[in-house]
Amino acid sequence: MQYVFLAIFLIATTIHLYARIKRIARVRDISKIFILLPLTFFYIFSVDKINVFVVLALACCWLGDVLLIFHGIKWFALGGSSFLIGHIFFIIAYNYDISYNAIPIWVLILMPLIAITTVVIVCYKLKPYIKKALFIPTVGYLCANASMNVFAIFRLASSLSLNANFIGPMLTVVGALLFFVSDTSLFFVRFNKNSIMKTHFLVMITYSIGELLIVLGLII
Repeated sequence: MQYVFLAIFLIATTIHLYARIKRIARVRDISKIFILLPLTFFYIFSVDKINVFVVLALACCWLGDVLLIFHGIKWFALGGSSFLIGHIFFIIAYNYDISYNAIPIWVLILMPLIAITTVVIVCYKLKPYIKKALFIPTVGYLCANASMNVFAIFRLASSLSLNANFIGPMLTVVGALLFFVSDTSLFFVRFNKNSIMKTHFLVMITYSIGELLIVLGLII
């Protein structure tokens, strides 16, 4: 059954990306609704023990997708808030597999510093395009996404230190990084009127692959 849902996810994603390229608004909007739903059920039917926080994270991302279909700052803020909560749920889910005592101290120190530096650089580049009222919420959101990446790396470092299976955590790290690339691209697309990525193709392909890899990494 899980492979049926995986197939639906792949088909919906392909249709959505094609609609993005061809600028077919109705197909684009409808197909977007069916990207995260089957991926959520793929996770549910693929694990012996369901981590409710993974399901909640995916549900928040799905809701964020739906809210971002609508235009306007209000919908953008609501969608972003839903995704932010999703990042928090992902962090909680990752913590089930993290043994902090096993992680080298330099990883615990360096990874947050890299995340903070990355957010500062991205926000510096974005600042000329964002309204003042939205700048602080944007910084907060990117910090949440970056934190999700940091904890994904902690999960990988923990598995490596304990000589446990690292394939799943590695996939989740790559997926989390792609999620950050997607969100960063989205902000540039939304706020930079001269962006060359107005079809959102880069935003959605990195997002879709990122979510899939995160889920696969939590299943394996």
